[in-house]
Amino acid sequence: MSATPAQSASPALGYQSPDAARDFPLFQSFQPPVGSALAGRTIAVARYSDIALRPKEVVLTFDDGPMPGKTHKILQALADHGVSATFLMVGQMAKAYPKIAQEVARAGHTIGTHTFRHANLRTMSDAAAMAEIRKGQMSVADALKPIGMAPAPFFRFPYLADTSRLRHELAEEGIVAIDVDVDSKDYFRDAPETVRDRTLRALDKHGRGIILMHDIQARTAAMLPGLLSALEARGYKVVRLVPAGHAEVAGL
Repeated sequence: MSATPAQSASPALGYQSPDAARDFPLFQSFQPPVGSALAGRTIAVARYSDIALRPKEVVLTFDDGPMPGKTHKILQALADHGVSATFLMVGQMAKAYPKIAQEVARAGHTIGTHTFRHANLRTMSDAAAMAEIRKGQMSVADALKPIGMAPAPFFRFPYLADTSRLRHELAEEGIVAIDVDVDSKDYFRDAPETVRDRTLRALDKHGRGIILMHDIQARTAAMLPGLLSALEARGYKVVRLVPAGHAEVAGL
């Protein structure tokens, strides 16, 4: 993992409108959620190593959306427990459902990107991969632009299929690649309770971590309230990620 800071003299890919100030970031989409016993601290992220989680701290992440119905149920569960998550949106999904992307931002969650069409970037040339990443970033930015918001410079590789060259290029462009500590495997055809219990077992073994889920899965929406209740009962805290330099967290 490159230690290059996620900062650049040029604007990050797809994140600033032409008439925006050139200093990064300009986001307004990271308002704190309602306080709760489950809500933990906020981490300002300039590089991946900034996500230094303490014991019993988790980051909730959701890939592949937004998706009608399912994303809405996930937003409701998060609101009911007063916690924030990071949504890594696929560009074509944000383009298809911009209003839902806007609802996620307005609810105070952090939005990153996940390519335009969920491509396996390892099967592509570096130039084609970066074009796919840029297209996804710009599509999510376009979905949020009508409400004056923008995505964070956070990205996740589809299938977790990264390369060292792409990671380095992303860092040079000011983009933080978000990895995974606990995979819920909610894409398996299991009952919601099975997904919840598998996630809790993996998390209890690890003790902390970034949890991978998908807001396109009905089983994820169904199991999330129980997962959040179990996390609270076990004494976990949900950490919120925001871009470094955002005014709200500049004093942290």
